[in-house]
Amino acid sequence: MIGMEELELLERLSNAHGLSGFEGSIRDVIRAELAPSVDEIKVDAMGNMIATKRGNKPSLMIAAHMDEIGFMCKYVDENGFIRFVRIGGWFDQAIHSQRVILHTPNGEIYGVIGAKPPHLMKDDEKKKILKAEEMFIDIGAKNREEAESFGVKPGIPITPDREFKPMAGGLVTGKALDNRAGVCVMIQAMKRICELDIDVTVYGVGTVQEEVGLKGAKTSAFALDPDVAIATDVTIPGDHPGVEKKDSALEVGKGTVITIADSAGRGIITHPTVLEWLEETAQEKNIPHQLDVGDGGTTDGTAIHLTKSGIPTGVVSIPVRYIHSPVETLDMQDLRASVDLITEATTRIDRYF
Repeated sequence: MIGMEELELLERLSNAHGLSGFEGSIRDVIRAELAPSVDEIKVDAMGNMIATKRGNKPSLMIAAHMDEIGFMCKYVDENGFIRFVRIGGWFDQAIHSQRVILHTPNGEIYGVIGAKPPHLMKDDEKKKILKAEEMFIDIGAKNREEAESFGVKPGIPITPDREFKPMAGGLVTGKALDNRAGVCVMIQAMKRICELDIDVTVYGVGTVQEEVGLKGAKTSAFALDPDVAIATDVTIPGDHPGVEKKDSALEVGKGTVITIADSAGRGIITHPTVLEWLEETAQEKNIPHQLDVGDGGTTDGTAIHLTKSGIPTGVVSIPVRYIHSPVETLDMQDLRASVDLITEATTRIDRYF
C-alpha cells in the first residue's frame, strides 16, 4: 500500500512551480526533505541541488530533473497582451485556453491564454491547427504601461495554473509530474538508503534545465564523477486510446520501468552491467517492473553516461499518461515500485561495481 508520505510529497512537488532555469521552489522542497538525513546539501553554480550521503566506494548518483515545461514572456504589446515563447516541448493544442501564472518580481499574476475565437474564423481557418505563435496571454491589463507596473517584462517565467488531484483506482493527476514524480522517487530512495546505513557514497541530485537540453545533468555528473548513476524520470505508456502496443507496450499500474534503450539508441543504451544489476534486483525482490525500448525522447541518463570517459548509467522511470500537458497522470504504486527498486539496488551495488 502507498503511504500518505509519498502522496503528500508528490502533491507538494507537483503544485510547486519551477520552469527550466527557475527551479528554486523545488530546491526548497528537496532541502527540507533531505537535510535531516544526509551529510551535506549544496547548490552548484548551475543550480543543481546535490545531497550527499558519505560512504565508501562505489559511488552512486541518483539524478532527477527538477524543471517543468512552461513559457516565458517575450514582450508586452501596446494593449497589455503578452506574447510568449514555449520553454520545453509543448504540443500547441494543449496550450490554448489554459490559465497560467506569471512569476513577477512583484508577486504572482494570473492570466489566460487566448487566441482568435472560432466564431470569427473563416472555414479554412477552423481546419488549421492553432499555433502557439497565434496565441497571447491576457492578464487583464488595460495597456503596456499597466502590465509593466505589475512587474511584467521580457524574461518573466510562466507556468500552468493546475492543482494536483487524486483520481479513481489509485491514480493521481497534476502538472509537472514530468519530472516531480522522479524527484519524489529520488527523495524517498535517499531517505531509505540513509536509514539503512549502506556504506556507499550516494549523491541525490536534483538537476536543472533537463527539458531544454539535459544541461544540469552534464555539469553535475562532470563534477561528481560517480562510479555508476541512475536517472529517474517518467516515460510514455501505451495503455490508452490512440496508442498501439507497437508504439509502447508499457502500462500504468504494472510497475516501474527499466530502460534498455531510448530514442532508438540515439539517447542511452543502458550499460549491460547496470541493466543486469537493476533487472536481477527487481526479480529477486519481486518488484513489479517493465522493460522499455523507446523510439523517441530521452533523459538525463543520456548526458550522464557520456560524461568524462563514460559513466555506467541506467534509467528507472514511472509510466505517465499525457506527458507534457497540465494533466499528467500516474499510478502511485508505480512510483513506490521505483523507490523500492533504487533502494534495493543500492544495497547490492558492490556485487556489480
